[in-house]
Amino acid sequence: MIERVTLKTKPDEIINITDYVQNAVEKSGKKDGLAVVFVAHSTCAITTIEHEPGLLKDMPNALNKIAPKSADYEHNKTWGDGNGYSHIRASLIGPSLAIPFEGGRLCLGQWQQIVLMELDARPREREIIIKISS
Repeated sequence: MIERVTLKTKPDEIINITDYVQNAVEKSGKKDGLAVVFVAHSTCAITTIEHEPGLLKDMPNALNKIAPKSADYEHNKTWGDGNGYSHIRASLIGPSLAIPFEGGRLCLGQWQQIVLMELDARPREREIIIKISS
């Protein structure tokens, strides 16, 4: 079963999508298996984080140290869109995540949520693909 979710995002936004994934598991009717979450875009990412105010500030700050927005990117010279940093960050974090589930519930840690990280320089519309397998 495949479930698709479309979200409108803002730059540097981190969106908790755990409920969307859990709902897809429940909708599938499967009790045990694997939920694969994938975003088919090159300037956003899927990962897990504790979705709390401190980390929602810490994560973008950490990424700015790894791939600063102000750095000189060849991508920007080629395309002129100013989001070279977005591509680097998205590549480092990755576009997908696989989460096992048992008894119809995602096997996540107590403080662990699945998030979509918008890494682009401008608002976007993103499609998340959730594949449920047993």
